Amino acid sequence: MNVKVYATLVVASLVLLVGQWLIAAVPVLRKWTIPEPVAGGIVAALIVFGLHSFAHTDVVFDTSLQAPLMQAFFATIGLNANLANLKHGGPVLVRFLAVVVALLVLQNVLGIALAMAFGVDPLFGLLGGSVSLAGGHGTGAAWGAVFTERHGLQSATEAAIACATFGLIMGGILGGPVAQHLMKRIGAQTGDAAPGASDAATPDPYAFEEPKSEQPTTPGAFINTLTLIAISLAAGDALSGLIAGTAFELPTFVCVLFVAVLLANGLALIGRPVAEHAVALIGNVSLALFLAMALMTLRLWDLAALALPVFTILVAQTLLMVVYAIFVTFRVMGANYDAVVLSAGHCGFGLGATPTAIANMQAVTARFGHSHLAFLVVPMVAAFFIDIANAITIKLFLMLPVFH
Repeated sequence: MNVKVYATLVVASLVLLVGQWLIAAVPVLRKWTIPEPVAGGIVAALIVFGLHSFAHTDVVFDTSLQAPLMQAFFATIGLNANLANLKHGGPVLVRFLAVVVALLVLQNVLGIALAMAFGVDPLFGLLGGSVSLAGGHGTGAAWGAVFTERHGLQSATEAAIACATFGLIMGGILGGPVAQHLMKRIGAQTGDAAPGASDAATPDPYAFEEPKSEQPTTPGAFINTLTLIAISLAAGDALSGLIAGTAFELPTFVCVLFVAVLLANGLALIGRPVAEHAVALIGNVSLALFLAMALMTLRLWDLAALALPVFTILVAQTLLMVVYAIFVTFRVMGANYDAVVLSAGHCGFGLGATPTAIANMQAVTARFGHSHLAFLVVPMVAAFFIDIANAITIKLFLMLPVFH
């Protein structure tokens, strides 16, 4: 069953509406602050899985809009990245980056150790480590192809995609429960304004923290912002093509983010700042639709086909993420409300992807209050620095004797 692009957009919109209804109707989903796109997207994925398994019908969505939506979201993250504000969050950013890189190393150590314990190729340990989890589908598929071509690892790409799918689901599910557990540690009551939420980074609420709020804007501001996003997409795509195959190769969305940061801060220098509310409006819509499409198109039967060793590695990685977020990320980042939101975000991109991290944090801050510092730090680390750090980490691990 082929679903064309406009019908796919309709389904994605319905997924978001179903997610809203589920969160409103099911108290346990609200209690664990599950993001709406995750709730609705998993239901859609289960329906597609049911059709595949019992009706022997595969639903194939036209996901032509998925990549542009993701890149538009990263463009809005870049347009909201005021480099002057990074002076306030700089030390926190460096500390958080250190926490993130340490997890990359632990994920690979755990994956390789378990792979060797099961007697399978240790490359599967890397695929079930930072390659597919912190790296996501794109990085996983790219390294899977490398492992097949250069190391002769069969089905590496398929395994990488399945691992990334598992991580995307768990990253969206775990952020809320981890935040709920940590909120008890700082003594905050459910539904109260969050005590200790930092406002050091910016004097006004950071727009991405309030995805459900009315965003006052004008057609002119909307069109100007859309123009900046289009420029970021075009220039980012060109930059990505320019550095492809070099030592500086980065995913297209990182290049888009980089261009958007330069645009926004260049305009700020000449006294023409971006329209924050228009950026937030477009960014939140792009994020919601991208997540809905990403989750409703998951091939859950690929997870069912995972061999026991790889599945065990992924379960262990999930437990590692939970323990690490609670006992390392939370404590190192200050054991306060900002640390709670940072930990929820870390679960999102440590297992899944940056959009999942933002959705996790939005679910937490919508319930407990703003955390401007977290929304300043996480997008920069999760969408930019982690890809560079992950690439270096993977290459260093491949130099180990076990891979030769």
